[in-house]
Amino acid sequence: MRIIGGRLNRRQIRPPAGLPVRPTTDKAKEALFNILNNHIDFEAVRVLDLFSGTGSIAYEFASRNAIEVIAVDNNLRCTRFIKEVKGKYALDNLTVLNADALRFLRNVSTQFDIIFCDPPYEMKGIEEIPGLVFDGNLLLPNGFLILEHTDSVRVDNHPAFVFKRNYSKVHFSFFEAAGNAS
Repeated sequence: MRIIGGRLNRRQIRPPAGLPVRPTTDKAKEALFNILNNHIDFEAVRVLDLFSGTGSIAYEFASRNAIEVIAVDNNLRCTRFIKEVKGKYALDNLTVLNADALRFLRNVSTQFDIIFCDPPYEMKGIEEIPGLVFDGNLLLPNGFLILEHTDSVRVDNHPAFVFKRNYSKVHFSFFEAAGNAS
């Protein structure tokens, strides 16, 4: 796995064998960040990376100097690895939490500019994630929820759905929070 942008551009990160993860492919990750380049100022965002796995997406945001990146995963081996990478590359804007992502969503009150969710493809209830985010008012105005999923997951009926991009078997659905703050 490699970092594709920011101060750690082209850095190779080698996760330990046997982690129970399915990392986002470099091709899909590069396409995702090309889309985001046109919509956000990376140095002005607070990011929540749920089901963080190897931390690949969190590293991309941290490498691009996001204000804050919170990586959440329930696997202790994954969070230990992300903490190792954080220390090795002095990613001081990265916080790593060992927690259940859905429980975290239900209990957090902080708002974010970007929430990225890459749940296990076989997980039940993926379709509920947009509701949890928007019912909990977890996005700042004009913030994005990006949900990675398979073709079999249908989330385009949510009122905040904006668009979907497909990269082979990887699908990113984008949702946007309303622009006016209350």
